[in-house]
Amino acid sequence: MTIYDAERAIAHLNQTEDLSLRYYAAWWLGKFRVTDPKAIAALLTALEDEADRSPDGGYPLRRNAARALGKLGDKQAVSLLIENLNCSDYYVREASAQALEEIGDPKAIPPLRELLAGGVEAAQSVAGKPHLVQPYEAIIEALGTLGAMEVKAEIEPFLDHPVAKVQFATARALYQLTKDEKYGKQLIDGLRAEKLPLRRSALMDLGATDYLPAASAIAQSPTENSLKLIALKGILENHLKHPDQELSEDAVQLLTLMDSLL
Repeated sequence: MTIYDAERAIAHLNQTEDLSLRYYAAWWLGKFRVTDPKAIAALLTALEDEADRSPDGGYPLRRNAARALGKLGDKQAVSLLIENLNCSDYYVREASAQALEEIGDPKAIPPLRELLAGGVEAAQSVAGKPHLVQPYEAIIEALGTLGAMEVKAEIEPFLDHPVAKVQFATARALYQLTKDEKYGKQLIDGLRAEKLPLRRSALMDLGATDYLPAASAIAQSPTENSLKLIALKGILENHLKHPDQELSEDAVQLLTLMDSLL
């Protein structure tokens, strides 16, 4: 069996005959963080693809290309990702917002902000579709990570959105922007949600913050230990990003909790 490698993935992505190979190649290049300029170029081309269409009109290859480019963190992708925020495919818009969050370029703030137009009243489900008008969860999380304080007032109403995951994303973003503990505590409350997917969502949102007081609640939450460890690791890493930050007593306790989950 021939081992799949970067050269082959790039070649597959650049051809147009076998769409399934192109789809897999885009995923593979992101999964294995292939930063070869040829890989970036091929993924950027895939981000404008018109050939791979799903029965409902979506763009599966674009979705994978956006996800891969986010993982690679190359700012060359920012302009095209911003363009894809207006794609007719909801999942391309979602993947593009997530990729822009990962890349971290503040140029993405204004176009992401535009997708919040209409507020919570407009942020409802699309008839016949399993999703909202826009990928609000991804949009709000990206704005929080990007430090978009100027959008705080537009994000706040989404705390009352009927979809719990959007509420969690909003609490996460507002904590990132303000460091107000009430938003961290709202996410801790989410760890007690009846449904496991919601508990997992609150867990991952806490892991995107530096809210050390959540450590004990995370360790005790009825979720998988592997996810608890990811969330605790995220909190610790975000805590240590602060200039001249040393291991505080809370951080040491967090490390102890991580050790107990192994």
